[in-house]
Amino acid sequence: MKKLFFLLAILCTTLVFHSCKPYKPEGQGITGTVTWIEGNQMPTINDSEDNPRKPAGKPVQRTLRIYPLIQFADLKIEGGLYTAIAEKPLSEIQSDESGRFSIQLSPGRYSVFVVEDAGLFANIFDGEGNVQPVSVKENEWTLLDIEVNYKAVY
Repeated sequence: MKKLFFLLAILCTTLVFHSCKPYKPEGQGITGTVTWIEGNQMPTINDSEDNPRKPAGKPVQRTLRIYPLIQFADLKIEGGLYTAIAEKPLSEIQSDESGRFSIQLSPGRYSVFVVEDAGLFANIFDGEGNVQPVSVKENEWTLLDIEVNYKAVY
């Protein structure tokens, strides 16, 4: 009886651990979240409950446009948003209500912009003048968490 119980325990343990492999979707692309941040983000000293800490970002539903890699010099900017891009978008996706998104793309380099009412938003640049650059490699998912913060003060 002990041998049967022991074999059953080994079998169950093997099945449980075998089914706990991390999920890895096929293909490649970009995945991440979109978060909205606004208002005063300056550091403060909080000695009491009357002085609240800076507000955390809120996940938001937004449309993301994927372009071929774009240079900053090729853009027109007004009020912290880009209003003219010479290239046409390659793809578009909308984040869900939790701010999450995933889009399959061919291997290559891309620029990702968030669609806002008054234009397009991106706030990351590399040392070569590329705007919101993202590299997608064969069979890999690139993490891109975007903080839309053009209405925040730091």
